[in-house]
Amino acid sequence: MRVIGENSPRVGVAGLGAIGMTVARRLDEGIAGLVLTAVSARDRDRARRRVEAFKTAVSVVAPEDLAGVADIVVECTPAAVFLRVAEPAIRAGRILVPVSVAALLSHYHLIDLAAQCGARIVVPSGALLGLDAVRAAAEGRVDSIKMVTRKPPSALAGAPYVEEHGIRLDGLERPLKLFEGSAGEGAKGFPANLNVAAALSLAGIGPERTRLEIWADPGVDRNVHHIEVRADSASFDMNIENVPSPDNPRTGRLTALSVVATLRGLVSPLRVGT
Repeated sequence: MRVIGENSPRVGVAGLGAIGMTVARRLDEGIAGLVLTAVSARDRDRARRRVEAFKTAVSVVAPEDLAGVADIVVECTPAAVFLRVAEPAIRAGRILVPVSVAALLSHYHLIDLAAQCGARIVVPSGALLGLDAVRAAAEGRVDSIKMVTRKPPSALAGAPYVEEHGIRLDGLERPLKLFEGSAGEGAKGFPANLNVAAALSLAGIGPERTRLEIWADPGVDRNVHHIEVRADSASFDMNIENVPSPDNPRTGRLTALSVVATLRGLVSPLRVGT
């Protein structure tokens, strides 16, 4: 696997939505030690038009072909496309940087496959904070982790759980608790919304022990997360209010920046944090 060496690692970005396009632009503008070589998107003709103004020539390929032209594959796709990006990258021994962390919980075998193939899966913090503290606490005994998520109703509309239960969110006048259960269950019902809960569970005590509440709240205009961690080494609470992306209210602006910071950390001579 050619990652750190004389030549800069090649980066491929799957998906050119709100997150992927931001990441691709930042790579094209220049991140020392990395070079953007390819992208993939559902509409390949539109993708070509979007990257034709980039400083360097970028190939537009199918999602499963990114692993053949990139050392680091950044996945920013809908959950339904996740496996087409992730599995070839892992089988090729690449570094996979997934944004669809909830989809990773549904394809847990990929972690074992990465160990067999010499690949790495590097999950960005995304729209969450404090994962370094959670990871450190998990080296000891963690008694409980709970996350309460509040989002504007429009950000939760169309989620499989909402559709399956016939929940109406339009015209909501007060906060409505949509879900309470494990992070694993929540990730299945809200695959486009719960990547933060999935990342929290992977950093800590797993998707089944991590407790989760999801609220549709007409009183908030940001994606709000509150996390409570109780461990033998420390007890701490964390709050974050993420500004939604103007292109996709289901994700926060911080997510794309977290991916950029993760990529920079792969090649930087100095890394801060656990």
